[in-house]
Amino acid sequence: MPGFTQSIRRLLTRSATGLFLLLNMVGGAAFVPAVAVAAASGSMTPAIGAHPHYRLATKTPQGTQDAIFSCQLPTTTFPCYGPQQIRGAYNIQPLLDAGITGKGRTIVIVDAFQSPTIQDDLALFDAVFGLPDPTLNIIAPDGLTPFDFNDDNMVGWSGEISLDVEWAHAVAPDATIDLVLAKSNDDADILSATKYAITHNLGDTISQSFGEDESCVDPAILKQQHALFALAALKGMTVYASSGDDGAAQPTCDGSALHVAASSPASDPLVTSVGGTNLTADLDTGAYQSETAWDDGFGQSGGGFSVKYARPFYQIGATGHNKGRGVPDVAYNGGVFGGVVTAWGVPFGVGAFFIFGGTSAGSPQWAGISALADQKAHHRLGFINPALYVILHTSLYAKDFHDITTGNNRFDGVQGFDAGKGWDAVTGIGSPNVANLLALLCH
Repeated sequence: MPGFTQSIRRLLTRSATGLFLLLNMVGGAAFVPAVAVAAASGSMTPAIGAHPHYRLATKTPQGTQDAIFSCQLPTTTFPCYGPQQIRGAYNIQPLLDAGITGKGRTIVIVDAFQSPTIQDDLALFDAVFGLPDPTLNIIAPDGLTPFDFNDDNMVGWSGEISLDVEWAHAVAPDATIDLVLAKSNDDADILSATKYAITHNLGDTISQSFGEDESCVDPAILKQQHALFALAALKGMTVYASSGDDGAAQPTCDGSALHVAASSPASDPLVTSVGGTNLTADLDTGAYQSETAWDDGFGQSGGGFSVKYARPFYQIGATGHNKGRGVPDVAYNGGVFGGVVTAWGVPFGVGAFFIFGGTSAGSPQWAGISALADQKAHHRLGFINPALYVILHTSLYAKDFHDITTGNNRFDGVQGFDAGKGWDAVTGIGSPNVANLLALLCH
């Protein structure tokens, strides 16, 4: 790929406080640890303060049954999951078997810049995992920024695009996907793309896998963003955002350090914020075994309390004595150890697969869940947070959610929070048992 060798060389020379990439050969595969980048004030970053975390995946020998990648074999030391396993773990498959596939619904994914390989990546992903090819609309309301393979920021966003598109599609395979691309990751450009998606009523649900310390967002932009989310709620759109990959921390506005902070847009009370877990499931069937708060050496589930938004009514009785809006609301698999296999052609050319993780993996999959719910209900469910927290306080909670009670999100010396029963500032109210949850929400 043009310029990629030079880009790798440049990354290797950077210090650990900037962007860091290391390649080691592990069983013939390139191992890629977390690619961390400090967020600059006034710009969103994928996966909330980090480019998506990933590791190159290798295919299994010919003839292997029920396993496509070596990380899915029982002998693996670094597990991963494909669509079949994730659908099994979160009880999505019964809905798909019943014809609830997202048909007639549209998922909007907001990202920045572009990916020149996304159509080919998605087609390959579908071919490998036996999924139908969806309608993918690429919309750049302010113009499509030419892709520069030497721009580390653009390369990182291209990985986010592959993750978001492919895994929203994996959950809701017949839903249309509108990929709305901001011309850059500056706050104003992200806001412009989001505004276009909402004012034009492009879809039923929106996924946002990006963010920054809410206090670093210009107050005027924060106000406009909140007004847009209110408009989305009025239109019946369900809005999701990743809670972050740095635990309870966020980079300071100058990017020089980490401190306790909640991330925007996840902290907005009109958004459903998605945290991360480490999922343990059967590598063949996906049968659910356990979950803990995401903390696998690549990152940790973002969570904490807003200093910009007061505790919303639906969190009364759930979030303790803190008067700020608590994040996240829900959780989903975010580990790289046990991550999701994703086709991403930008680094090495079309045909490469990576194991992706981060809370940015959860937001698009929850958007896919909403597409299934809207089809099942025959109408948009819209803003779902009040309903989710009502479930938390009923006897139905244990059937609809996996309550994550172990782990914490202390990060790099920044004091965090512990997971516990019910809601917590690490995994929210937990991860979904989707078929059960939708039977209740769509009743």
